[in-house]
Amino acid sequence: MEWGAKALQAARRLNLLTDATINQILVKVAEEAIANTSYILAENQKDLDAMDKNNPMYDRLLLSTDRIQGIAADIRNVASLPSPLGRILEERTLPNGMFLTKKSVPFGVIGIIYEARPNVSFDVFSLCLKSGNVCVLKGGTDAYHSNLAIVSVIKNVLKQFDIDENCIHLLPAGREATADLLNAVDYVDLIIPRGSQGLIDFVRNNAKVPVIETGAGVCHTYFDEFGDFKKGQSIIYNAKTRRVSVCNALDCLIINEKRLADLASLCLPLAEKEVVIEADIKAYTFLHGKYPTHLLTKATAESFGTEFQSYRMSIKTVSNMEQAIEHIATYSSKHSEAIISENEHAIHQFEQQVDAACVYSNASTAFTDGAQFGMGAEIGISTQKLHARGPMALPELTSYKWIVKGNGQTRS
Repeated sequence: MEWGAKALQAARRLNLLTDATINQILVKVAEEAIANTSYILAENQKDLDAMDKNNPMYDRLLLSTDRIQGIAADIRNVASLPSPLGRILEERTLPNGMFLTKKSVPFGVIGIIYEARPNVSFDVFSLCLKSGNVCVLKGGTDAYHSNLAIVSVIKNVLKQFDIDENCIHLLPAGREATADLLNAVDYVDLIIPRGSQGLIDFVRNNAKVPVIETGAGVCHTYFDEFGDFKKGQSIIYNAKTRRVSVCNALDCLIINEKRLADLASLCLPLAEKEVVIEADIKAYTFLHGKYPTHLLTKATAESFGTEFQSYRMSIKTVSNMEQAIEHIATYSSKHSEAIISENEHAIHQFEQQVDAACVYSNASTAFTDGAQFGMGAEIGISTQKLHARGPMALPELTSYKWIVKGNGQTRS
């Protein structure tokens, strides 16, 4: 596995770079991303031309001048952040005089498997370089031309700084390359899948390399008996329509039956965006005749637990908090869940009992994002509990090692 051996060598050399040099490289990558906008967009268009515009992934695949400028800003932001490396996590002197230091270090080589999201190529490189890691990218076939262009821009910058270009490697399209990455136990330290639940399940079930699960978001918002109408209307609209293809978008509105009289007004702004609502029987009754008929349908079993990634959402009616929490526990992907309520006891109960990486009260789930959390560009949203949870950025891309200083001590 030639690329694996080269990645390992690059990782060892990367340990010698100073944070100042890393920051200079990142700033230059941001500059070159903007300078090469026309080239990147032309390659991106090749991928777009091969995809149906009605595909929920189309928006994720789409790059634009504004989006590239935003990506460049994120890269500069990462460069401005403190290095996560070399942090002293713990230190102590043993009775025998040996001095122990627990110090943050890179993982080494990180593999990323992702679908039609070319911005991830820039995000992953910036976060991996800043944390001293080599990144091996396995993007989706749908974004291959876009990813190839982005990686070529990055490699040209690395050459300018006389840095091993194997600090980033893009695997070819196809399942064979995916299988190689999942089984690269001698070369890759960690794999992070970013994409649909199907992708995450496949990686988890087939990888021999350790995996951190990220990406799939089946997100709920519970409008409580004590919810504020104006807050609720604004939050629901934002969480659903800000950007429908992302993992923090609202998929299911849960409403307390005591507030069904407000449901039509809560949902009315959604009609402006042509949001299709799949409502349970009680909710359907209150929406019928008040929400556009062509956008209203009765919920089925598939309406719940689905990450729609489109202008579509479901509505579930409950009698109390316990039923809301039970519904979330049954269908949640443990990504982001929210409650809209003015009752502090209800909020506290929701925060304590809902099992998710991010739990909100009176705010949109759209904020689950590394940049929004002040972390810089994220490498993913972890929905598991081991090592990292929620938005993953620089600290989560490090491990640690013990440095032991002695003076001739031996063990009896």
